[in-house]
Amino acid sequence: MKISEWPLAERPREKLLNAGTGSVSDAELLAIFLRSGVRGKTAVDLARGLINHFGSLSGLFKASPATLVAYPGMGPARAAQLLASRELAVRALAEKMRYGNVLDSPQAVQEFLRLLIGPRDIEVFLVLFLSAQNHVLVVEEVFRGTLTQAAVHPREVAKLGLQHNACSVIVAHNHPSGVAHPSDEDIMLTRVLKSALKLVDIELLDHFIVTQESCASLAERGWL
Repeated sequence: MKISEWPLAERPREKLLNAGTGSVSDAELLAIFLRSGVRGKTAVDLARGLINHFGSLSGLFKASPATLVAYPGMGPARAAQLLASRELAVRALAEKMRYGNVLDSPQAVQEFLRLLIGPRDIEVFLVLFLSAQNHVLVVEEVFRGTLTQAAVHPREVAKLGLQHNACSVIVAHNHPSGVAHPSDEDIMLTRVLKSALKLVDIELLDHFIVTQESCASLAERGWL
């Protein structure tokens, strides 16, 4: 049966508009985005298949363009739309941080980091350079390592901070393992970074360990 033949109260689009976003399941929400199904499948069926195939919504957004295109019923247009929706979320959060005080919206910072580097399958080290008003001046992927370790040079971070005229920084790197617990090496690196930045009057505000599902703050844990 086509979705257009369902009772109005059960159609995903009408349910969302009338009862709010919390009233629809992940599959129904994705179905609204997909707009239509394929031969023999409704948009909800297609959405459920995608989520099951990739394991979760996070897994779906982590998928490569080629993998998305190859999934039956997706194709280039829908794959591009899905990737664009994720990028819109990243850019919206980046815009919020650019014009607002990041210390007033720690959840936005964590969500931004989770979307940006959480899905990466290699370890990357990111720096958010901040103004005196704690607005984000620029975000740079400074170092890229292997699956287990990134070679971070504190003097290079300090040098970039001076180039961007930053007053403070927030640093972050992902754990492709999916475990957001800081290692002893992470804690040591944080202390070395803090000392190096202090020499050039730049404050290290936080170091986040990022996965697809969560962010761990070293500042909150008293390791900064």
